[in-house]
Amino acid sequence: MRCHNHHIGVLVLGAAGLAALLLAALAGCSADPTRGYSFNSAYDSTVRTISVPIFANDTYSSGFEVRLTEAIIKEIQRSTPWRVVDSTNAATTLTGSIDTINMTRLTSQRKTGLVQEQALRVGISFDWIDNRTGKTAVSRTNFVAISSFIPHRGVGDPIETAESSVVRELARDIVAELRADW
Repeated sequence: MRCHNHHIGVLVLGAAGLAALLLAALAGCSADPTRGYSFNSAYDSTVRTISVPIFANDTYSSGFEVRLTEAIIKEIQRSTPWRVVDSTNAATTLTGSIDTINMTRLTSQRKTGLVQEQALRVGISFDWIDNRTGKTAVSRTNFVAISSFIPHRGVGDPIETAESSVVRELARDIVAELRADW
Protein backbone atom coordinates (compact mmCIF):
# COMPACT_ATOMS: atom_id res chain seq x y z
CA MET A 1 0.00 0.00 0.00
CA ARG A 2 2.84 2.35 0.80
CA CYS A 3 4.32 1.94 -2.69
CA HIS A 4 0.93 2.75 -4.24
CA ASN A 5 0.63 6.01 -2.23
CA HIS A 6 4.15 6.96 -3.26
CA HIS A 7 3.18 6.70 -6.96
CA ILE A 8 0.05 8.80 -6.40
CA GLY A 9 2.17 11.48 -4.67
CA VAL A 10 4.60 11.53 -7.59
CA LEU A 11 1.71 11.82 -10.06
CA VAL A 12 0.16 14.70 -8.10
CA LEU A 13 3.51 16.52 -7.87
CA GLY A 14 4.14 15.87 -11.56
CA ALA A 15 0.73 17.25 -12.54
CA ALA A 16 1.20 20.29 -10.28
CA GLY A 17 4.64 20.91 -11.77
CA LEU A 18 3.27 20.63 -15.30
CA ALA A 19 0.47 23.08 -14.48
CA ALA A 20 2.96 25.56 -13.02
CA LEU A 21 5.15 25.23 -16.10
CA LEU A 22 2.19 25.88 -18.42
CA LEU A 23 1.15 28.94 -16.42
CA ALA A 24 4.69 30.32 -16.57
CA ALA A 25 4.80 29.73 -20.33
CA LEU A 26 1.53 31.62 -20.84
CA ALA A 27 2.62 34.62 -18.79
CA GLY A 28 4.50 37.51 -20.35
CA CYS A 29 6.76 40.16 -18.93
CA SER A 30 4.96 42.79 -16.93
CA ALA A 31 4.86 46.40 -18.13
CA ASP A 32 6.30 47.22 -14.70
CA PRO A 33 9.65 45.38 -14.37
CA THR A 34 9.34 45.29 -10.57
CA ARG A 35 6.25 43.10 -10.90
CA GLY A 36 7.79 40.21 -12.89
CA TYR A 37 5.34 38.39 -15.13
CA SER A 38 1.86 39.44 -16.19
CA PHE A 39 -1.06 37.91 -18.06
CA ASN A 40 -1.88 41.30 -19.58
CA SER A 41 -1.07 42.12 -23.20
CA ALA A 42 2.33 43.66 -23.85
CA TYR A 43 0.59 46.11 -26.17
CA ASP A 44 -1.04 49.41 -25.15
CA SER A 45 -4.62 48.65 -24.12
CA THR A 46 -5.76 52.25 -24.76
CA VAL A 47 -5.07 51.74 -28.47
CA ARG A 48 -7.80 49.89 -30.33
CA THR A 49 -7.12 50.87 -33.95
CA ILE A 50 -4.10 51.51 -36.13
CA SER A 51 -3.64 52.73 -39.69
CA VAL A 52 -0.71 51.51 -41.78
CA PRO A 53 -0.35 53.45 -45.05
CA ILE A 54 1.98 51.96 -47.67
CA PHE A 55 5.57 52.70 -46.72
CA ALA A 56 7.50 55.14 -48.93
CA ASN A 57 10.25 53.55 -51.00
CA ASP A 58 13.37 55.63 -51.57
CA THR A 59 15.12 52.79 -53.43
CA TYR A 60 14.99 51.37 -56.95
CA SER A 61 13.35 48.13 -55.77
CA SER A 62 9.74 48.71 -56.76
CA GLY A 63 7.06 46.69 -55.04
CA PHE A 64 9.09 46.07 -51.88
CA GLU A 65 7.08 48.72 -50.03
CA VAL A 66 3.79 46.93 -50.76
CA ARG A 67 5.09 43.55 -49.56
CA LEU A 68 6.52 45.10 -46.38
CA THR A 69 3.32 47.01 -45.58
CA GLU A 70 1.18 43.90 -46.13
CA ALA A 71 3.47 41.85 -43.87
CA ILE A 72 3.28 44.51 -41.12
CA ILE A 73 -0.53 44.55 -41.30
CA LYS A 74 -0.67 40.74 -41.07
CA GLU A 75 1.72 40.77 -38.09
CA ILE A 76 -0.37 43.42 -36.30
CA GLN A 77 -3.52 41.35 -36.89
CA ARG A 78 -1.77 38.17 -35.75
CA SER A 79 0.01 39.35 -32.63
CA THR A 80 -1.73 42.45 -31.26
CA PRO A 81 -5.23 43.24 -30.00
CA TRP A 82 -5.53 46.16 -32.48
CA ARG A 83 -7.68 46.44 -35.59
CA VAL A 84 -6.13 47.84 -38.76
CA VAL A 85 -8.42 50.55 -40.18
CA ASP A 86 -8.21 53.46 -42.62
CA SER A 87 -6.45 56.61 -41.48
CA THR A 88 -9.62 58.64 -40.82
CA ASN A 89 -10.81 56.23 -38.10
CA ALA A 90 -7.47 55.21 -36.55
CA ALA A 91 -6.32 56.10 -33.04
CA THR A 92 -2.71 55.65 -34.20
CA THR A 93 -0.80 55.63 -37.48
CA LEU A 94 2.35 53.73 -38.40
CA THR A 95 4.24 55.40 -41.24
CA GLY A 96 7.61 54.55 -42.65
CA SER A 97 10.05 54.50 -45.50
CA ILE A 98 12.42 52.01 -47.02
CA ASP A 99 15.71 53.90 -47.03
CA THR A 100 18.23 51.39 -48.37
CA ILE A 101 18.36 47.99 -50.01
CA ASN A 102 21.89 46.67 -50.46
CA MET A 103 23.44 43.45 -51.68
CA THR A 104 26.74 42.41 -50.10
CA ARG A 105 29.00 39.57 -51.17
CA LEU A 106 29.69 37.29 -48.23
CA THR A 107 31.74 34.55 -49.90
CA SER A 108 33.07 33.83 -53.37
CA GLN A 109 34.79 30.93 -55.11
CA ARG A 110 38.58 31.19 -54.97
CA LYS A 111 39.22 30.03 -58.52
CA THR A 112 36.48 31.87 -60.41
CA GLY A 113 35.56 34.75 -58.11
CA LEU A 114 31.87 33.94 -58.54
CA VAL A 115 29.67 34.88 -55.59
CA GLN A 116 28.72 31.88 -53.47
CA GLU A 117 26.72 33.65 -50.76
CA GLN A 118 25.21 37.13 -50.62
CA ALA A 119 23.41 39.17 -48.00
CA LEU A 120 20.40 41.35 -48.59
CA ARG A 121 20.34 44.30 -46.17
CA VAL A 122 17.26 46.50 -45.87
CA GLY A 123 17.24 49.70 -43.81
CA ILE A 124 14.01 51.46 -42.91
CA SER A 125 12.71 54.30 -40.77
CA PHE A 126 9.30 54.45 -39.13
CA ASP A 127 7.15 56.52 -36.80
CA TRP A 128 4.17 55.44 -34.74
CA ILE A 129 1.99 58.47 -34.09
CA ASP A 130 -0.88 58.76 -31.62
CA ASN A 131 -3.54 60.58 -33.65
CA ARG A 132 -5.43 61.50 -30.47
CA THR A 133 -2.56 63.61 -29.10
CA GLY A 134 -0.38 64.18 -32.16
CA LYS A 135 2.64 62.82 -30.27
CA THR A 136 5.08 60.32 -31.68
CA ALA A 137 5.03 57.20 -29.52
CA VAL A 138 7.87 55.37 -31.31
CA SER A 139 10.38 56.66 -33.84
CA ARG A 140 13.18 54.57 -35.34
CA THR A 141 15.74 55.31 -38.02
CA ASN A 142 18.25 52.97 -39.62
CA PHE A 143 16.19 49.95 -38.50
CA VAL A 144 17.85 47.04 -40.33
CA ALA A 145 17.14 43.44 -41.29
CA ILE A 146 19.59 41.17 -43.12
CA SER A 147 19.10 37.84 -44.86
CA SER A 148 21.70 35.74 -46.63
CA PHE A 149 21.11 33.60 -49.67
CA ILE A 150 23.02 31.52 -52.20
CA PRO A 151 22.64 32.97 -55.72
CA HIS A 152 24.62 30.19 -57.43
CA ARG A 153 22.84 28.70 -60.44
CA GLY A 154 21.33 25.26 -60.14
CA VAL A 155 21.35 24.86 -56.37
CA GLY A 156 20.94 28.49 -55.38
CA ASP A 157 18.14 30.47 -53.81
CA PRO A 158 16.35 33.13 -55.81
CA ILE A 159 16.68 36.64 -54.41
CA GLU A 160 12.94 36.49 -53.61
CA THR A 161 13.78 34.00 -50.85
CA ALA A 162 15.99 36.58 -49.14
CA GLU A 163 13.45 39.34 -49.76
CA SER A 164 10.65 37.29 -48.16
CA SER A 165 12.85 36.52 -45.16
CA VAL A 166 13.79 40.19 -44.68
CA VAL A 167 10.16 41.31 -45.03
CA ARG A 168 8.98 38.81 -42.38
CA GLU A 169 11.81 39.78 -40.01
CA LEU A 170 11.15 43.51 -40.41
CA ALA A 171 7.40 43.05 -39.86
CA ARG A 172 7.96 41.05 -36.65
CA ASP A 173 10.58 43.49 -35.36
CA ILE A 174 8.57 46.63 -36.17
CA VAL A 175 5.44 45.33 -34.43
CA ALA A 176 7.58 44.26 -31.46
CA GLU A 177 8.78 47.88 -31.20
CA LEU A 178 5.15 48.98 -30.75
CA ARG A 179 4.83 47.23 -27.39
CA ALA A 180 3.97 49.25 -24.31
CA ASP A 181 6.91 50.69 -22.37
CA TRP A 182 8.61 48.05 -20.25
